[in-house]
Amino acid sequence: MNHTAPLAERMRPKTFLNVIGQDHLTGEHGILKSQVQQKILPSIILWGSPGVGKTTLAQVIANEIHLPFFALSAINAGVKDVREVILKAEKEGKSILFIDEIHRFNKNQQDALLGAVERGTIILIGATTENPSFEVNNALLSRCQVYILNPLSKSDLESLLQRAILQDEILKQKQIELRETDALIYFSGGDARKLLNLLELTVGVYTSDKVVITNEIVKRQAQKKTANYDQSGDLHYDIISAFIKSIRGSDPNAALYYLARMLRSGEDVKFIARRLLILASEDIGLANPTASVMATSCFQAVQMIGIPESDLILSQTVIYLATSPKSNAATVAMHKAYELVEQFGDAPVPIALRNAPIKLMKELNYGADYKYAHAFDGNFVDMEFMPDILKNQKIYNPQNNTRENEIRNILQKWWKKYGY
Repeated sequence: MNHTAPLAERMRPKTFLNVIGQDHLTGEHGILKSQVQQKILPSIILWGSPGVGKTTLAQVIANEIHLPFFALSAINAGVKDVREVILKAEKEGKSILFIDEIHRFNKNQQDALLGAVERGTIILIGATTENPSFEVNNALLSRCQVYILNPLSKSDLESLLQRAILQDEILKQKQIELRETDALIYFSGGDARKLLNLLELTVGVYTSDKVVITNEIVKRQAQKKTANYDQSGDLHYDIISAFIKSIRGSDPNAALYYLARMLRSGEDVKFIARRLLILASEDIGLANPTASVMATSCFQAVQMIGIPESDLILSQTVIYLATSPKSNAATVAMHKAYELVEQFGDAPVPIALRNAPIKLMKELNYGADYKYAHAFDGNFVDMEFMPDILKNQKIYNPQNNTRENEIRNILQKWWKKYGY
């Protein structure tokens, strides 16, 4: 054991049996475990939040399947590094190539992998925190299986803490009482690596062998550690969270500050622009439909221009979105629609709305009583479009802003006219 390695590294599982929180992949009936046991592992993309076990799974797979293992980080690797690994794999036989943060590879770097993946020279395992549908090009994505890693639950994280205290050779030398765990779990943000390293940091405060872990002690250590992270730009997810919440809260000053922090730390401008595009729909929506147009244009522009000039496009978009009226009515409505689908299942579509492409369906009166809206005054028709079981359900509730007040007035006029 490397006693100088961080606790998270010392506790990294070596077998599927010790992996926590991903039973759908590594449990008794887990698909990854089954593939490894049958030695039919395809190239895969592991998609999940930080610290849920993507790197661990790659290493466990390599251990279990007994193949040469190469690892690259997309942050500092290029096409040359990829080709060198492929050459080594051709000499050693089929090998596993693990690429961490594969979403940071550009198209040329991803294309360099295609031939080796197709020939079976390498089994690619890519790890990403971003939706691979957006960040991995189609040619490579079509040759990989995508597996989603679940966020770790509170019980998962507590199990990790107990396992570390009972099994780590260094921690076992101390008498550790884990009196409280809330602060450890809170400050880790569900990241197992952060959790274990924060535990080790807290244990290190004590000079005696008797250690009592409380929320207050953990909080003091976490705040010291956070200050250090700020200077090195490692608060990737905390900063993007603060950035989005500042825009949502209509504070352009704070939003620009966090934007500058991200840009100075080398954050991918596409990552930032994509978050702005999501926010424009989720938090502004129909209060200002132009916000989505602005965010879409921003996303397209930063891809064409790159850095450093993208900062000007991003700053304009950030200011526009932060000072725009806000509404999450469309977001709330979509959630309610999903809830109705879950609650009532596949409710029958009204006969009048059904498609009738064949004679039998016409004989069954499919579409017979449909009223064509454009044939009526104001292009509004008095007709129920919901399934019978959901008749008169209101899903969309306009919020109190200029644009949605106009929408509300239109809807109320129709509803009143036809007695809704």
